[in-house]
Amino acid sequence: MTREIRLNAFDMNCVGHQSPGLWRHPRDQAWTYKDLDYWVNLAKTLERGKFDGLFIADVLGIYDVLNGSKDAAIRHSAQVPVNDPLQLIPAMAYATEHLGFGLTASLSFEHPYTFARRLSTLDHLTKGRAGWNIVTSYLESGARNVGQSNQAKHDDRYDVAEEYLQVCYKLWEGSWEDDAVLRDRESGIFTDPTKVHEIRHEGKYFNVPGIHLCEPSPQRTPVLYQAGASKRGKDFAGQNAECVFVAAPSKSVLKKYVANVRQAAAEAGRNPREILTFNLQTVILGETDAEAKAKFDEYRNYVSYEGALALISGWTGIDFGQFAPDETLRHRYTDAVQSAVETFTTVDPNKTWTVREMADWVGIGGFGPVFVGSPSTVADLLQEWIEDTDVDGFNLAYAVTPESFEDVVNLLVPELQKRGVYKKDYRTGTLREKLFGAGPRLQAPHPAANYRDLRGDRSQAAA
Repeated sequence: MTREIRLNAFDMNCVGHQSPGLWRHPRDQAWTYKDLDYWVNLAKTLERGKFDGLFIADVLGIYDVLNGSKDAAIRHSAQVPVNDPLQLIPAMAYATEHLGFGLTASLSFEHPYTFARRLSTLDHLTKGRAGWNIVTSYLESGARNVGQSNQAKHDDRYDVAEEYLQVCYKLWEGSWEDDAVLRDRESGIFTDPTKVHEIRHEGKYFNVPGIHLCEPSPQRTPVLYQAGASKRGKDFAGQNAECVFVAAPSKSVLKKYVANVRQAAAEAGRNPREILTFNLQTVILGETDAEAKAKFDEYRNYVSYEGALALISGWTGIDFGQFAPDETLRHRYTDAVQSAVETFTTVDPNKTWTVREMADWVGIGGFGPVFVGSPSTVADLLQEWIEDTDVDGFNLAYAVTPESFEDVVNLLVPELQKRGVYKKDYRTGTLREKLFGAGPRLQAPHPAANYRDLRGDRSQAAA
C-alpha cells in the first residue's frame, strides 16, 4: 500500500536559518524576516500547498563555540539576529484557515505557569492550530544570559522537562472542567467556580498551587513536537511526543531512529503509530534534473563555510576551528547535541567525514539530506525514503526563501498528488484532528490524560 507523504516547512525568525550565507543570493528574501508580510505570504503559500504546518525553530543564545568567539555567528548571520517566533503566529493564523504552527519554546528559561498561559492563548487565537516543539536548550550562552552559571547537564535537563510537562498537563487538562464556563447572562455567572481547580503541584523543581488562568482552549494541550535524538530524548519522545523531528543524513540512520522512537512509544504503553516522524530534508527543484542541478550549483556559491562551522560548533559544543578542514571526524561526547556528532561519526558506517565535508553538507539545509532534481526525481526519492525507513514525512528546510517553498508548492506537490501520495485537501478541525483524524484532545494512554480530574485529589495534584 502506498503511504501518504506529509510535509512541514521548517523556518526560523532570522536570516538564513540553516543555510548560512544564502541571504546574499539575489532572489533570497530571508533578510525581510522583520516584515510581517513575508510571514503572512509564506503561510498562504504553504496552505496553498496543503502543508501540515510551519515548524518554527528558535534559540535563546548565540553560537559562540567556534574559535571561542561569537564573531563568526554575528558576521555571517548564523541564526543571529533572531526574533521571537511566537509573535508571528497570530497574524499567519488570521491569514489562513488550516495551516498548523509548531512553536519552538525552551522550557529551560521560562516557568511553566506563565508558559502554559501563553500557549493556551495561542491555541485560542489560532482556533486550535497550535503546536509546541519541546526543547530543553543546549547553548551555554543562553543559560548565562538568564542568570544561570552554566547549562544543566543533558540528562538533568530531561529530569526538569518531565516535571515541567506534568505542571503544564495539570494546568491545561485538569484545572478547568469541560463545562466550567457557563456564560449565563440571566444568572450573571460567567464561570462556575466549583469547576475550576487548583493544581496544587509540589515537586522537586516547581511549586504551582493555583489554577490555570485561561479557560480551556480548543485542544487544551497543543500538539506536542519533540526533536531530541539522544537515548534520553527518544525515551522522552516515546512518552510524550505526538510528532518527532529527526535530522538524519542517510536512510540507515533514519530507519534506526524511527524504529527506536516507535519502540520507546510501545514501552511507554502507547501505540507506536500514534507518533508521526518527520525528517529534515531540503529539496532543490527544477523543471528538469539539469535545471535543478544548475540551481543547486548556483546556491552552493553563496554558502558561508565559516557560518556553517559556527552552527555546527554551537550544535555540538565542539570548536571545529581547532581542526584542519580535511581532518577526519571522530566521535566525542558533548553535552550540547550528542546526536549531531554521533550521526556523522558512529551511526553511519559507510561514510568517513572530514570537517570540510560536514560544513559543505550543513551549508544548505542543515544536517538533513538535499534532494536535487525534477519533480518526478524528487518524488521518487521521497517515496523511497518513506518506504525504506518508516518515516511519516519531512520537515522541509530552504536554501533560498521563499523560492524553495514556492518550488515545492508549484512543482513537487502536484506530482505527489498525481501519484496519490499527498492530500488534495485538509481534514476539518484542530491541528490534532487534521494530523490524526481523531478528536481535538489527547487521549489515554498519553500521560496528559492522567490529569483530567483534579477535583479534590491532592495525591494526583502532587504527583
